[in-house]
Amino acid sequence: MIKRIFLVTFLVMLSIPCTSQNKVEINTSPKLVVGIVVDQMRYDYLTRFYDRFGEGGFKRMINEGYNCKNNHFNYVPTYTGPGHASVYTGTTPQNHGVISNHWYDKFSEKMVYCASDPSVKAVGSDSELERMSPHRMKTTSVADQNRLHTQLKGKTIGIAIKDRGAILPAGHTANAAYWFRGKDEGKWITSTYYRSELPDWVKKFNTSGKAASYFKEWNTLHDINTYTESGADQNQFEGGYKGKETPTFPYDLAKLKAENSGFDIIKSSAYGNSLTADFAIEAITGEGLGADNITDFLTVSFSSTDYVGHNFGVNSKEIEDTYLRLDQDLERFFVALDQKVGKGEYTVFLTADHGAVHVPSYLKSVKIPAGYFDADEFGAKIAAFAHSKFGVKELIENTSNYQVFFNYKTLKDNKIDSEDLQKAIAHFILQEPHIDKVFTRSQLESTNYTSGIAALIQKGFNQKRSGDVVVVLDPAVISYSKTGSTHGSGLTYDTHAPLLFFGQGIQKGSTTKETHITDIAPTISALLGIAFPNGATGDVLSFILE
Repeated sequence: MIKRIFLVTFLVMLSIPCTSQNKVEINTSPKLVVGIVVDQMRYDYLTRFYDRFGEGGFKRMINEGYNCKNNHFNYVPTYTGPGHASVYTGTTPQNHGVISNHWYDKFSEKMVYCASDPSVKAVGSDSELERMSPHRMKTTSVADQNRLHTQLKGKTIGIAIKDRGAILPAGHTANAAYWFRGKDEGKWITSTYYRSELPDWVKKFNTSGKAASYFKEWNTLHDINTYTESGADQNQFEGGYKGKETPTFPYDLAKLKAENSGFDIIKSSAYGNSLTADFAIEAITGEGLGADNITDFLTVSFSSTDYVGHNFGVNSKEIEDTYLRLDQDLERFFVALDQKVGKGEYTVFLTADHGAVHVPSYLKSVKIPAGYFDADEFGAKIAAFAHSKFGVKELIENTSNYQVFFNYKTLKDNKIDSEDLQKAIAHFILQEPHIDKVFTRSQLESTNYTSGIAALIQKGFNQKRSGDVVVVLDPAVISYSKTGSTHGSGLTYDTHAPLLFFGQGIQKGSTTKETHITDIAPTISALLGIAFPNGATGDVLSFILE
């Protein structure tokens, strides 16, 4: 009897037609995916400045979308190039190969830049310094996978003040990446990797005078006395601009531009983000993004937050004002997306490429352990020690990015075992002040580290491109000037970055579950129903998807 009832029920179910109510959707296809990276944004900037934000920028993303409160970089070093590459490839430097902004190339025996490409030329500028492409990034980005999935019908446009912030996120198949050439030019440019000339809309923007309009006074958006989430405006921990005696508001950018590389002063002020938003809004229409049902990608990196942070530091009034102004720029960008693409028709994520440390001289003033490290002196010490220990000169070929590169020809000629040199150098380095840990190539290639700083070092270690000994400094110890902030470590002040999603296909909510920067690309891939980037190692954050 039970079997007969089950059979009848099964046959009835088969006879029910598939309707819109019971149809299963296996992917969500927004018209446009917008990836936003805020350069040098610590997670606590969201909470620290939250009460002063408007409703349409950061708060809109938090209130209408999903907030991953415990999001971290899961590798070292935390620099701009590796950060942007990791966000969009869903993997770490171990696989995508962008091990720093600049690194020593053992094969050409010279330093190389993560986005430089001598085989291409700049478009929109005659400068030989703007020959750029993504060719050093070894794996695909999520934007590449969308292009492949749509038979190259879905467009990809990358935008940032910094070339690497535009180029690496957009990937290898981008229709264009645009970055800002400062100095005496003040123009958005690209390279022949993408196209032979600038499109008309970019030419029009460049001749509009928009960039020059930011040669004006930079003062606080609100009464400076209400900026209670930062230190005193006048202090000894900030850099400032040439031509102004003190790093204090207001700043007359028109007056200061001559001594600060012309348009570069806009890049290093809060107005650089406004200019980026202006250009990104024009790109939506100019490139026809989100104009049909085939998903497009727009990658936007706000670079000026990093310039301001490096100059003035984490605790400065300048940083507070920059984020309050960025919040307004985000709001008008989202309004433009609502109008041009359609509210609910696009998906956005926002994160950072790294955080930043408080100025060590400030930390020391409040009795927190911190300090400074002389990288040049350190490199000379290592070379001298190797010569003394083994009686051979030029055993050390290069010291950079807290890595030591051996001269393997000299080792071979003198029959010196590389592991013996690794161990000797590592032991010597550990005796030096401000050194916390040391890892050798042999350790990183033979041991599978699963936690702690060792695991972060290993995920950032590329067998072919990285050095033979890797150095870890003490917490809050940096190789930098005594003013301003920097980044690069595996400590939480550098790894803890915001991660916000909102728009089509995104749940509302938040989590304190640990997530990683490498989870972004697989999550967006799952949202779109496309193949993951080919080197992806991150996880899908299924709890943020509807």
